[in-house]
Amino acid sequence: MIFLQKIKLATAFCLIGSTYYQCGNSRKLASTAITNSTATTTTTTTIMPTLIAKPEPNGLTDAWLYNLLQNDNTLKNILPNKKEYQTQIIYTQIDRDENNVPKFTPHYVNNDPNFYYYPASMVKMPIAVLALQKIKELNAKGIAITKETTMVTETATALQTAVYNDPNSADGKPTIANYIKKIFLVSDNDAYNRLYEFLGQEYINSNLQRLGFKNTEILHRLSVSLTADENRQTNPIKFMDTNGKLVYEQPAQYNKRKYSKRNDKRGIGYMQSGKLVKEQFDFSGKNRMNLQDLNDVVSHIIFGNVAHKTTFDITETDRNFIQQYMSQLPRETTYPSYLAPEYYDTYCKFLLYGSNPKTTIPNNIRIFNKVGDAYGYFTDAAYIIDTDANIEYLISATIYANKDGIFNDDVYEMESVALPFFKSVGEVLYNYEKTRVRKNKPNLDGYKLVYGGE
Repeated sequence: MIFLQKIKLATAFCLIGSTYYQCGNSRKLASTAITNSTATTTTTTTIMPTLIAKPEPNGLTDAWLYNLLQNDNTLKNILPNKKEYQTQIIYTQIDRDENNVPKFTPHYVNNDPNFYYYPASMVKMPIAVLALQKIKELNAKGIAITKETTMVTETATALQTAVYNDPNSADGKPTIANYIKKIFLVSDNDAYNRLYEFLGQEYINSNLQRLGFKNTEILHRLSVSLTADENRQTNPIKFMDTNGKLVYEQPAQYNKRKYSKRNDKRGIGYMQSGKLVKEQFDFSGKNRMNLQDLNDVVSHIIFGNVAHKTTFDITETDRNFIQQYMSQLPRETTYPSYLAPEYYDTYCKFLLYGSNPKTTIPNNIRIFNKVGDAYGYFTDAAYIIDTDANIEYLISATIYANKDGIFNDDVYEMESVALPFFKSVGEVLYNYEKTRVRKNKPNLDGYKLVYGGE
């Protein structure tokens, strides 16, 4: 978790509509139970996940942030409807001291670590970082591979698929580096699946738990129909040098570890084989990653040990590589090649720009982020900087835009609800950051990366 500066003030509550919320900065670090008539706090050090699905997020909200966002014409029609839109927002102010060391002050709207929503492609972000961590661990054992080493994926079962080449790489060979580029540039599902298979389900989840991501379970590949047991099995992998000689071979893996049973059901029905099934859709066996964990993954990538006592064990070169492709635009990349008009600047940028294909992002603004959308759940987690205005902040947000409550019908309010929501949240907080008084201006030179080429 991000280090928080302890605030030794009395807890206060403000009434908005018929619900009590925590007011501004006058709060202790506590978990909070709030009802329409009473408000109590219980200080805790660990928040454990509940296994029972809740109908709406009911977590921490800062009244001043809620009111700031409510002034926007789009958000005033969304934020009050928690049950319908299930919005959650985490906005973190960053203030630097005279030595440019950052201090983090988080603010929330409906931040509920126990509320389930489907994270979709957001799970690709920690997978990309863990892949680089595993390479470093193998290097420590004397195995001489890098993220640029050719990685051949083979099969151990009838339903697994192999990969021997990659037409979107410079030399036509698949590599971990190219998979990571694809994940952040266009959110490629197959690239995620190949890294999932390299890591294995047990490695993924044990390492995320070790780092404190207690509300995260990554249990399956994406966009392929496999059973839970089949997702426990991962492909055999071979790494080859430039002469085609075997450098390292990883056998097929099977994760025997059992995970807690969950009851994460949503909606009122779902489409199956062209027919409507009139019962809730069961997400209990699907990936889980709450907004706080996603927000913290971004913070780990950007700030590392500056913000976290224990973080991903990657080299600074690999950290810079991840940061580059989180913020690089499709048009700035040669391999893999993603050309306009299909791939535009905001293709994977929900916050601030609402993924508008007609928008060109100016060079002074960089968004280090990952987006996800599936089943009507839309999420973005980002570190945003403006090198002209000298501002920086962290923001993560999620919304549910599935008015009919039916899953797999491809009828979701992405254009009319979700993307305007992200655009407005991003714009309101960007404009606020431009006026926010800072004692010290941040030195953002470390994030002025060289873009273009491969």
